Amino acid sequence: MTDRPHDQFAKQYLEGLLAPIGEVKISLEVASEVRQVDVYFSPSPTPPPSPPNLGLLGQMVVTPCSLEPFRNQPSETEIRNCILKLYSLHGQLQRQARRSDRALSDRELPHLWIITPSASDRLLERFKFARKDNWERGFYFLGEAQKTALIAINRLPETPETLWLRILGKGKLQERAILELAGLASDNPLRIHALEQVATWRVNLQMQVNRNKEEEELMMALSPAYLQWREETLNKGLQQGLQQGLQQGLQQGRRTMLETMLTVRFDSFDERVLRICDRLFELPTQEAVALAMQLTNEELLSRFGGEEELERDC
Repeated sequence: MTDRPHDQFAKQYLEGLLAPIGEVKISLEVASEVRQVDVYFSPSPTPPPSPPNLGLLGQMVVTPCSLEPFRNQPSETEIRNCILKLYSLHGQLQRQARRSDRALSDRELPHLWIITPSASDRLLERFKFARKDNWERGFYFLGEAQKTALIAINRLPETPETLWLRILGKGKLQERAILELAGLASDNPLRIHALEQVATWRVNLQMQVNRNKEEEELMMALSPAYLQWREETLNKGLQQGLQQGLQQGLQQGRRTMLETMLTVRFDSFDERVLRICDRLFELPTQEAVALAMQLTNEELLSRFGGEEELERDC
């Protein structure tokens, strides 16, 4: 279990939103002193014919970029560290290009987006962050050559175009965004992914010991989305189980529920997923569902007989 539930939530949430339109790397290590960019994204050279509508988030990622989401307003040092990671990444990419005997254009160098639930006037003034006419309020930029911007989520207008950013906000603003998310069409793939990540975040918080007041309040805020996701997931599994034969009863429905959850996680149902499902099915329902939601794909494979076990069998 991670000791930074928001960090895990933000990375996996952004990964799922951006994966259909390009390559996403989580915790990308940058050379020199080892640093990690929270989320690094490069657009696909062949965009999908019907890309998902990510609103302003989609406009942010039309060129390569790094995204650094914060749970609380970052300090000045944290912002400087984000900028330092960006320039270290630029240097790493330029060295790689030289080894391949080619030059990188300025457009190919990634842009930095610092995503924070709030930003004080003093913080913006200290860095000379400024508005741009062609960007919505809540977006603040350094000079063009610095390739750095900050999004203050509490200053964004509450419109459909900002929804995918507002889910990374805090307090009542985030609560309203999650309710707005839950109200989207039930077959919307972005909604399905985001609800799953919110539910996983809530489970991670629930499993933490000695939660503070803020974490207790956050759990309450995430609960409606978690309960809706759980109900929809259980119903989907049970319905598919019933379609396969009522005589097999709830056990088959429970099995199908797990298969459905894992198929969504792995985008397929193959031998790896079957082995994981077999092992999870042996556990009590509540524990199996919690683990299927909480663990990453790699952790599921490692813990419940994934790739290593398959290699031994071969």
